[in-house]
Amino acid sequence: MKIALIGYGKMGKTIEEIAIKKGHEIILKVNSQIGTKLHASDLTNADIAFEFSRPETAYENVMKCLMARVPVVCGSTGWKEQKKDLENFFIETNGAFFYSSNFSIGVNLFFEINILLSKLMNLQPQYDE
Repeated sequence: MKIALIGYGKMGKTIEEIAIKKGHEIILKVNSQIGTKLHASDLTNADIAFEFSRPETAYENVMKCLMARVPVVCGSTGWKEQKKDLENFFIETNGAFFYSSNFSIGVNLFFEINILLSKLMNLQPQYDE
C-alpha cells in the first residue's frame, strides 16, 4: 500500500514505523515545521492518506484528499465545526473518510466505559436533580 502522511509528528512517525514493518511504502510526508505543504497533485499515487496535522490545516488537507479520491484517516483535533461540511462532501462524492479525536486505546476504552456508566446512572432516580 502506498501511504501519504500528512503531519509528520509523533503519530505520523509511529504510522510510518508500523507501515514499513508491514511492507507498505511511504510516498509522501507533509510537515509544516519543515515547510512542506500538501498539494492535490502529490496524492496521485497514494492508496490512503493519514492526516494528523494541525487544526488550521486539517480541513483543507482532508478536502484535498477527498478531491483526489484518496481515502483519508484523520486524527487532527480542533476543527470540528467544519467536520459536517466534509461529511456532506464525502457522501456526495462517495469518498472514504474516517475521523477520531483520539486513537489511544486507553482513551477509547474510557469513552466506552463512560457510555456504560451513563446508562447505569440513568437507572438511579436519586441522581435526576
